[in-house]
Amino acid sequence: MVESLDPVVREVDAFAVHMEEDPLLRSTIVAVALFDTTPDWDVFVDRMERATRLAPSFRSLLVQPPLRLGPLRRIPDPDFDLSWHLRRMAAPAPHTLDEVLSFASTSGMTAFDVARPLWEFTLVEDLTDGRAALVMKVHHSLTDGIGGIQLAQHVVDLQREAPELGPMPEVPPAEPTSTARLVVDSFSSNLTRTAALAGDRLRRLPGDLVGLIRDPIGVAGRGLEVAGSIINFARPVTRTMSPLMTDRRLAWRYHALDVPFAELRLAGKSADGTVNDAFMAAVAGGLARYHDRHGLPVEELRVTMPVSVRASDDAEGGNRITLARIVIPVGLADPAERIRAIRSISRQWRSEPSIPYTNAIAGALNLLPRTITGDMLKHVDFTASNVPGFSDAIYVGGARVTAFYPFGPPIGASANFTLMSYAGTCNIGLTADRGAITNPEELMSCLVEGFDEVLGLGGGQDDSVRRPT
Repeated sequence: MVESLDPVVREVDAFAVHMEEDPLLRSTIVAVALFDTTPDWDVFVDRMERATRLAPSFRSLLVQPPLRLGPLRRIPDPDFDLSWHLRRMAAPAPHTLDEVLSFASTSGMTAFDVARPLWEFTLVEDLTDGRAALVMKVHHSLTDGIGGIQLAQHVVDLQREAPELGPMPEVPPAEPTSTARLVVDSFSSNLTRTAALAGDRLRRLPGDLVGLIRDPIGVAGRGLEVAGSIINFARPVTRTMSPLMTDRRLAWRYHALDVPFAELRLAGKSADGTVNDAFMAAVAGGLARYHDRHGLPVEELRVTMPVSVRASDDAEGGNRITLARIVIPVGLADPAERIRAIRSISRQWRSEPSIPYTNAIAGALNLLPRTITGDMLKHVDFTASNVPGFSDAIYVGGARVTAFYPFGPPIGASANFTLMSYAGTCNIGLTADRGAITNPEELMSCLVEGFDEVLGLGGGQDDSVRRPT
């Protein structure tokens, strides 16, 4: 399936791009795949060439019309060169995962070259035991976690021997775009979108009028409900709930953790929750322990969580999430009670009436000064995400992927916790702001204890949570 390239960037993606006027608010996604051996470079390059032809957004540039006379646009890069985006290097001594994560965190903090498509992959070779790693850096405006997994299906194989995939898809057309043409296209796009919106309202008007006549109180009530939900969704946040994780610096460090998927799912099920509920409960328990050890106990923390708005007929790739700020309990001692509370809160937020309007909300926020919207994000305590990965082992260029660690951007928060399920294991990546998390090793220790506690609900063993090397 070839991805359709929408030239007009969604407001939520434009919001992420514009926010990067403040480097602390970068929306760079990094993932690290570990291999049991070094992939065949030529096969890997061939697969990436194929994938970018099927996903033209990975061959596109983000451009803003002069004086912001139109929306942010995505145009094909007439000078696209795959070699600018694929790199390889040898791991420094002592050739462990820690060196890979150090390189990956530095890469994640480094701004993209906006004159090129916003992604780059680096193969890190010469790890211990003949292993290798692939560090994947992608801007959030190109894809979300689910979209990234969809696109990865064009790169990976299901067996070690890479099969022949048939003729290479054609190169997507790309022509140089002048400033004048960009302004004209933006003006035309604005007229088209305005006309489409007006036409939609006219088509819906008869039904709206019938509803208003039949149930005026109900219609008014639903309007007030939506308005209240929008206000709640976009309400400014002026302080962190954590008294400890308050500082923010452009200095991040990545850490990884392995948790058995079956045990985490069973733990969630034991408390009438899901894998995600159990994951969030474990993170909450770990953060509560971290605060307790510093003599600053906390009962609640504010987390930013992605809510998927991806439809079944959406093209592969692309960013189809919106972000919700949720206050969750962390001080509940009983892990089962914590899971049930988080489940209830999460379900309530996923059904908020404002969710369908988040793109419009982002458009309104784009009009505000960056200092205002930036401060809103910097007072969130942490961010968290759960990305369904591959249920079975996958291969790239003859090398088997042994683990797949995701590292989401904090986007102004103290830390990001992201889980990706892969071949029976939950690979968890922590992006820690070194200003807010002054002792990341202590936090990781607390996090292990938080997961051990939750896994115990399903009969998990104390040694099932592992720090990879």
